[in-house]
Amino acid sequence: MPGAGKSTVGVVLAKCLGMEFIDTDILLQNSERRTLEQILKQQGFDQLRALEGQLIQQLDIGNAVIATGGSAVYNLQAMENLHDLSIIVYLQLSTEKLRERLGDFAQRGIAAAPGTSLDHLANERLPLYEKYADHTVNCDNYSLEEVVDEVIDRVCNNNLG
Repeated sequence: MPGAGKSTVGVVLAKCLGMEFIDTDILLQNSERRTLEQILKQQGFDQLRALEGQLIQQLDIGNAVIATGGSAVYNLQAMENLHDLSIIVYLQLSTEKLRERLGDFAQRGIAAAPGTSLDHLANERLPLYEKYADHTVNCDNYSLEEVVDEVIDRVCNNNLG
């Protein structure tokens, strides 16, 4: 979900593991030469989701931590490519904590229909996050360092040998 800490955790995780960090939101903005908010305003949330899905479908990156936009889960081919490239970790955060972090949800440029509430978006996306996740890490009441340690423990220690 937006505000769950994907980019923040991703940067620290990549540094700890000696890997590259890729943020697909930034890749998309660079590719389109527009911000996500501009794409959303000019073309709508469906097109933003489609562009994000196309970009992720084409990723061919190794030895990297990838933070996607929260709407990547709407694109089956994108999620299949991510599964082929990596281990998918869902950073789970309660809607109460998300609300605290996000502030004015409507101003975030999120790929959702106009007027969509955070609760509605969470109800729509959470089953998809759970479906595609190889690991789910609860982030409520944990520090950045604790979340990174938990991801490392789950991903590295469960995939050795």
